[in-house]
Order: sequence, then structure tokens, then C-alpha cells
Amino acid sequence: MSSSDSPLLPQGPLGSEALPLYTRVAGRLLDDIAANGARPGDRLPSERALADRYGVSRVTMRSALNELAERGVIESSPARGWFLAAGSAHVLSPPGDAAAPVGSRTVQGFADYAERHGFGVRAEVLHARVRAATVQESERLRVGPGADLFEMRRVRFLDDRVVVLEHNRLPLGLCPGLTEADFSRDSLYATLRRADPPQLPRVADYSVEARQPTDEERELLEITDATPVLVATQLAFNQDAQPLELTVASYRGDRYHFRASITG
Repeated sequence: MSSSDSPLLPQGPLGSEALPLYTRVAGRLLDDIAANGARPGDRLPSERALADRYGVSRVTMRSALNELAERGVIESSPARGWFLAAGSAHVLSPPGDAAAPVGSRTVQGFADYAERHGFGVRAEVLHARVRAATVQESERLRVGPGADLFEMRRVRFLDDRVVVLEHNRLPLGLCPGLTEADFSRDSLYATLRRADPPQLPRVADYSVEARQPTDEERELLEITDATPVLVATQLAFNQDAQPLELTVASYRGDRYHFRASITG
């Protein structure tokens, strides 16, 4: 693995106990919803009953419910309570399935896509290191300012054709083994699935914009004409609704096809 000048050694990674209580309660509730085979449209117990079940105040329980509502998992109905949202099916798979197949209720990684479609995949790691999270990163990834992040930049190829320049940032506390992987050949998502406990990307916020490449992107993506880049920003969440991965990926516009299903 390529690295910065200093060794890739964890320095007091933060565990789940560093997360706000309402975030931990939201993760437990999400696990219970999935384990019980709930379906979109099902009604949740009352806030008072949920607060009693998880041993927290109603204020904390309401914050946990609001967090799941922001993720599109649940929605409220005036005077009727909380219900599973119509678009929640993609996060309701049973927890703990570290070997979830591609096409199940997980976020698909680059290597997963390549394997599914029979492409050869390789990468050139530009750098991989552990560093402190910035204030902005800590807000998006819900870790303490200065918490250890694993950061990596690499160029990725399909069948030896350059496709994408990736910039990944992940809370090291969720998967300390990131520092031991060789990401010139190892899959990031497979490494996360092998973590203890497994880290399963269940859902992601995803946005794409087209623009002209920077000089660095032109060089690394071997662009010699007017080909634009498609810049995809992804914030993936694990099975506990915790932010797991913040990635900005610059794709060659002539070698990337964006497809999505949109529900209302």
C-alpha cells in the first residue's frame, strides 16, 4: 500500500460509544425493524413505548426517529404516529449478513460492479493515510473533530482502461483493518464487510454533476480532448444508520453511465 511519510498506525480510533445517544438508538431501532420483517406502511409503536423499550427519554427517542426520517426510513402522520416510509425497503434487510450478494439491499461498490459484469479491475493508489477529520468532515461523518479518518486517493481501471479517480474518507474506528489492506488490489467494500463487526453499506446519499476536468484529472484519467468528467459524491451509511464512507469520484464522462430508480 502507498502511504504518507508516517506509518499507518491507528491512534485512538473512536468506537460507536462516541456517537450521540440518539444516533445509537436510531441504529438499534433500524436493526429491530429489519429483524422483525417489517414492511413499508407498517406502523411503529408509540414514542412513549419506544422510549421505554430502549431506556431513553422521549426527547432522545424523538431525535432518533427524526434521524431515521431524514434517512427516508420512516415518516410521521399527524395524530397517527410513525410509519415505515414507502421508500424504506432498501434498508430493511436483516443485519449481520456480511456476505450480502450484489443486488441485495446494499450499496454496490466499484469492484462489485466489475465482478458482476465480468470486468477485470485494478487500481493505482496515489496515497493512503490516517489523518484527523476536519470540522466539515466530522459533521458529515458524525465523528468528533480531529477523530481518525482513513483517507485514500486512487485511480481505478476496468479491463486496463482508466475510468475513475476516487477520494475516499472513512471513520477509522469503524474498520481499523483499513490500514492493513492493499487497495491496489483489495476491494474497499469487501474489506468493510470483513470487519469485526461487519460494516455493511446499506444506503447512500448520491449526487452527480458534470464539469470540465482539472489539470490533474486530465493527466490521471488520460483525457486529451473535450471529454468532461462526471463527479459523483456519495455518503454511505452502514446497517446502524451511521455514516460509513464519504467518497468523491471523478469519472471519465465517456466511460461512465449513471442510472437510478427514483421513488416518490
